[in-house]
Amino acid sequence: MAGPVRAEVARDEGDDLDDVVGEWLTVPDVAERMGVELRTVRRLLQERELVAVRRGERHVVSVPAAFVTPEGPLQHLRGTLSVLLDSGYSDAEAVRWLFTPDDTLPGTPVAALAANRKTEVRRRAQALSF
Repeated sequence: MAGPVRAEVARDEGDDLDDVVGEWLTVPDVAERMGVELRTVRRLLQERELVAVRRGERHVVSVPAAFVTPEGPLQHLRGTLSVLLDSGYSDAEAVRWLFTPDDTLPGTPVAALAANRKTEVRRRAQALSF
């Protein structure tokens, strides 16, 4: 049996993740969008193919909607998350970085991943570890 879903709690009341990310999905919403069972989504979270943060008063586990397609997690997200997390970023910090506009891309790293520009995004993510 799988262990609990790992998700962070936003650190302070002024956390701007809602403003940066925009649309969020709960675990059941992710399962519905992908057409899979809840346990599949929990496995994706445990295996770090997706990340989530706990939001709001009730600390609901939430995944940025841009991370999820009907076919599954956004292509190239897992490798990019690995680079960020290996660089010491927390889940919340990785989400914030992926949704923060970067003039050199242009746009946000998550939009660049959606446009199949993983190499450019990962170069920038790798530079963070230096």
